[in-house]
Amino acid sequence: MTYALLTDVSVRLGRTISDADGIAQINAWIADAERIILRRIPDIATRIADGRITSDDVVAIEAQAVLRKVKNPDGYTYESIDDYRHGLNDAMSKGEIFITDDDWEILLYDPALAASPTGAFSTRPYFESDSVDPSTLGWP
Repeated sequence: MTYALLTDVSVRLGRTISDADGIAQINAWIADAERIILRRIPDIATRIADGRITSDDVVAIEAQAVLRKVKNPDGYTYESIDDYRHGLNDAMSKGEIFITDDDWEILLYDPALAASPTGAFSTRPYFESDSVDPSTLGWP
């Protein structure tokens, strides 16, 4: 079972999806989006259970991936009919179910890692002496 449902896509789309073919297609695309996520994050259920991410975030990301496909199923980057012209950005023009880099950042977020500073240097807006006692270094 997927996290996102037909109604999640329908609400974000702003219209009811009621024909049998449309329902089947949206459900298949939701399942595709979930498979993409599970390939990269097979422990997504554990991440939700331990609070690293919410199920609402997963629902939103799956639904947005499907909406990108609904809005541009053939992956057009540019369309021109007589005097009418319409272009799409690169993300919308893929014409496939995909998860954006921003979405992956949300899905892979780990509050434990975000709380601890990383890197070779850190700065503090106040003075704090080093915790190493120089006498323990064996210097003369």
